[in-house]
Amino acid sequence: MADTVLFEFLHTEMVAELWAHDPDPGPGGQKMSLSVLEGMGFRVGRALGERLPRETLAFREELDVLKFLCKDLWVAVFQKQMDSLRTNHQGTYVLQDNSFPLLLPIASGLQYLEEAPKFLAFTCGLLRGALCTLGIESVVTASVAALPICKFQVVIPNS
Repeated sequence: MADTVLFEFLHTEMVAELWAHDPDPGPGGQKMSLSVLEGMGFRVGRALGERLPRETLAFREELDVLKFLCKDLWVAVFQKQMDSLRTNHQGTYVLQDNSFPLLLPIASGLQYLEEAPKFLAFTCGLLRGALCTLGIESVVTASVAALPICKFQVVIPNS
């Protein structure tokens, strides 16, 4: 419990710090801040991936790797499993969390929906970094239609 709260506070402070200098940075500044958060997440995801047991790294199929992320990695980071995983079997996967912990604090109103991307960039990087450590290059994006439901789309080129 304490680890979860500390992680949520740390994440909130990272987001706040990147937006503190210019609360309305415009498109260029916002992209830069999102890129910084995604980069931090990527490094953390790589570090988490490097700490995985060696038998975990012997996945045969991409789908097995994504199942691992939805179950084990998500539990390690957020103390819960991902709610669903869908695929088109052509290298595109959609991971859905119906109560994404980093969106719960702002889930009280629709006015915060436009603020959601800055709370998702770190996690996109986290997923991309963990996949990279497991030998899979990917593009990870996130979308929110209603708070606190979040969908992460993982596209693996050349699948």
